[in-house]
Amino acid sequence: MQYSNIQRATFLSRPNRFIAHIEVDGREEVCHVKNTGRCRELLTDRATIYVEHNDDPKRKTKYSLIAVEKGGLLINMDSQAPNKVVGEWLLEKEPFGKVKLLKSECTYGSSRFDFYLETEAEKMFIEVKGVTLEEEGVVRFPDAPTERGVKHLQELCSCVEAGYKAAVVFVVQMEGMKYFEPNDKTHPQFGEALRQARKAGVQVLAYECHVTPSSLVITKEVPVRL
Repeated sequence: MQYSNIQRATFLSRPNRFIAHIEVDGREEVCHVKNTGRCRELLTDRATIYVEHNDDPKRKTKYSLIAVEKGGLLINMDSQAPNKVVGEWLLEKEPFGKVKLLKSECTYGSSRFDFYLETEAEKMFIEVKGVTLEEEGVVRFPDAPTERGVKHLQELCSCVEAGYKAAVVFVVQMEGMKYFEPNDKTHPQFGEALRQARKAGVQVLAYECHVTPSSLVITKEVPVRL
């Protein structure tokens, strides 16, 4: 996926989940944060960030925060991006087989999954999770407790029981990672639900991305350790 009108900026502060104060072109501006997660390890004092500029008069802010530099890493932190790149990947690379039908935001039971996929051989529900938490080359999800995430995994197990294929795809929004694992320290229930889901037949997959300030593309699979 591609962004337009990307500018380099400096992070100053984050008064709430939805906005940040930034410095761009020597001015202080208010920026929309496209990620409601904590991201404390990313949005550090005067971190180098990349923002998308938009002059739409209907918007409350002219800028949206897209990516951040953390040490030698460039990390995309747009929470809407993982679904978009997975949609492109499913159609372009067809990792589960030739696509006959692909729908987004499909309901099964009491959950709404990111994708419903049909190929010649199978019918499949796919849930997508974006990953921005990294430590020494290891990436983890979630960065905060997510009861909704646990529910999604349980519903994916129900899909398998009903005869569907099911997968949870963790989109690692950076590159060069060693492996992915659940963040048991932050939310042990999610880690246990993920292990139970794999035992039930849900595919647990992680893929890293090539990241630039203006683009995000899925590149290769990352080992999953449960």
